Amino acid sequence: MRFTPDELLSYRGATVPDLLGPGLRLLFVGINPGLWSAATVTHFARPGNRFYPALAAAGITDHLIRAGDGMADADRGHLVARGVGITNMVARATARADELEAAELRDGADRLAAKVAALGPLVVAVAGITAYRVGFGRPKARLGRQPETIAGAELWAVPNPSGLNAHESVASLAAAYRAAARAAGLCLPGNAAGRT
Repeated sequence: MRFTPDELLSYRGATVPDLLGPGLRLLFVGINPGLWSAATVTHFARPGNRFYPALAAAGITDHLIRAGDGMADADRGHLVARGVGITNMVARATARADELEAAELRDGADRLAAKVAALGPLVVAVAGITAYRVGFGRPKARLGRQPETIAGAELWAVPNPSGLNAHESVASLAAAYRAAARAAGLCLPGNAAGRT
């Protein structure tokens, strides 16, 4: 699937529905949808985004989900069956995350707390340390498990998988995501405990 720049811009402000299901254990939280994600109605869908390769490398999924043209129903079902969900701090799509206002991220963190209280995941992993710092008012936060919880769930800040985040590789993203998944009790390769 390919889009012209004008086609992508037409998705500015659109939203992508949360990917949620019963038995939610690990909730990944993106900053907000990019235009490609809005166009394909799929989180982290832009070609070059390393989210799904990192999930596969971490053992969170048992195969590589190819989301660039949108996500197949079978792949959505696979994530839900594994207890994995995806949402965003801010719902509206933008070309870049830096188009968001700090107030939007703070409001998004408040809405996220209400969502987590209703859904009851064990672990919430916010993908983007800068958005986490702004949204949660923790300017010195570091990646990893946070000292506070969110509506009773462990709160983690994990690296943003965007190709613009040049400091991270698929391997380093996978290590961070695997740590959050293990905390959520997902059964991963080399981890006999938890959900199968």
